[in-house]
Amino acid sequence: MAERSTAAVDVADNSGDEPLTAKAGQSTSDGVAQNRERETDSEEAQGSGGTESPGKASPPELHSGHKLAGRYRLEECVTRLDGFSSWRAVDEKLRRAVGVHLLPADHPRARSVLAAARSSALLGDPRFVQVLDAVEENDLVYVVHEWLPDATELTALLASGPLEVHEAYQMVSQVSQAMAAAHREGLAHLRLTPSAVLRTSTGQWRIRGLAVNAALRGISSDTPQRTDTEAIGALLYAALTQRWPYDNDAYGLSGLPKGVGLIAPDQVRAGVHRGLSELAMRALANDGATASRHETPCTTPEELVKAIAEMPRIRPPEPAFTAPPEYQRTSYQQGYGRPAPHMGATQPVPAPPPPLQSRTGKALKWAVSALLIAALGLGSWQLADALMERRKSDDTQQTKTPDGNGKDTDKTKPVKPIAIKGAREYVAKGDAQAPGDVDKTYDGDSSTYWRSKSFVDGPEMKPAFKPGVGIVYDLGSQQTVTAASIGLRYPGDHTTITLYGTDSMSPSASVDSMTKIGTITTSGTSAKITVSKKAKTQYVLLWITAMPYASGDQYSGAGYKQAITDVKFTS
Repeated sequence: MAERSTAAVDVADNSGDEPLTAKAGQSTSDGVAQNRERETDSEEAQGSGGTESPGKASPPELHSGHKLAGRYRLEECVTRLDGFSSWRAVDEKLRRAVGVHLLPADHPRARSVLAAARSSALLGDPRFVQVLDAVEENDLVYVVHEWLPDATELTALLASGPLEVHEAYQMVSQVSQAMAAAHREGLAHLRLTPSAVLRTSTGQWRIRGLAVNAALRGISSDTPQRTDTEAIGALLYAALTQRWPYDNDAYGLSGLPKGVGLIAPDQVRAGVHRGLSELAMRALANDGATASRHETPCTTPEELVKAIAEMPRIRPPEPAFTAPPEYQRTSYQQGYGRPAPHMGATQPVPAPPPPLQSRTGKALKWAVSALLIAALGLGSWQLADALMERRKSDDTQQTKTPDGNGKDTDKTKPVKPIAIKGAREYVAKGDAQAPGDVDKTYDGDSSTYWRSKSFVDGPEMKPAFKPGVGIVYDLGSQQTVTAASIGLRYPGDHTTITLYGTDSMSPSASVDSMTKIGTITTSGTSAKITVSKKAKTQYVLLWITAMPYASGDQYSGAGYKQAITDVKFTS
């Protein structure tokens, strides 16, 4: 069984709830989502308060290997609490890891969980862990969401100490902006704890459990924007001090000493950034108790975003360079096989060897002299011969008359770029990848790209599931393509690309029946295809059948995937 990753499923954790001004019920935004939820579901979706009991509902008796909807295979239970359970699972249809929340259909909060999951899925913001499915089936309600095996919880990051100041600045900036966007759409989190905030391997911060985590636990608030803002302040406080800003221990962090009240982070730990310390206090302000300078409290994520924008930007730390090792003398400099001389000590000068005075020595000197004379004579003759040959060659070149008014008729025909007039993603089987991004492959900007999704198996793609991914390019008219250069985002073993000539932007024929133009396999981030069979065509299919393994990012998890940055055709 694969190693457990707590970065994808919210681990059951009720500690730290008291400071959040949360009550039982649903997870909504200020006076907006309540009406929306009533229109979507019945009044049962509203819950019945923080003392709500699951009643007769009990956690579904499921086990590893159980399959939901003939598609989601449960692998490992990571949470079992208050009538619901959370699992690591595998989506066998798309061959990727997912997380699943499960609860009985007769659970008092089942309707609220479904409504929250569907509302969260409609947001579609990549800064949140995405809800992929929300279903009621066979007396069960289950919510399927992304699994991020390469992400790390803020809880785990703080276990080794406070965050570096730029990391803390990035965390509070990205989390505040994401929550401000969610509240504009009428969604609140209400359980924004260190275990709900994740940092990916690319340094991006993502939030999981929007609306859903609160609905699972029956949490709501009369002032959800204030609740989420205070939670962001608590996250920043913990990131700066490695302490929880209340007098109780929570999320593996020690609370503040009892009786001292809420004190600023720069009074808890030396060296804390003053601007971030004040920002945390403005977000944590309760009943007018603000920081020492009495700044205006931030009561919504939007106000927190504006306060961050007004701060001087915190730049990342300069990269640290290690000093080169101290210069060491080599054995050649010290005298091979002898210790280095001591300062101040007089070293005896060795006597030179006696000259060759014997009969054998004299004969050797004459032999060496003769060889040197012969070598000089031979070298002089070869140099003279080379000069004569060069003069003859120059004379021959001067007597030639150029053809065609001096133009070289044998010169290679210059390469001519072919302008791309349009493009469309080609889907042979299954789902599309990123059809809205195909124009980014020929916009002249290497920082933009079209990407595939992440696949479990590779590098070769499985024809029975997905034979390949690609894009059809319109060259405007019939063109003879002689070469193509393709920029790729991910290196590794390995990427296979084939070019085909086809009859339209949406070919109905199979790839095997198209005219093959050229192919290449590369492990780098660029591919140069020289056309092996020249043929005129207006439409060219760029078809990828093998992709390297790459780590997760803000668009997809780790797996076999590829992205195209630049495509150029020449004739």
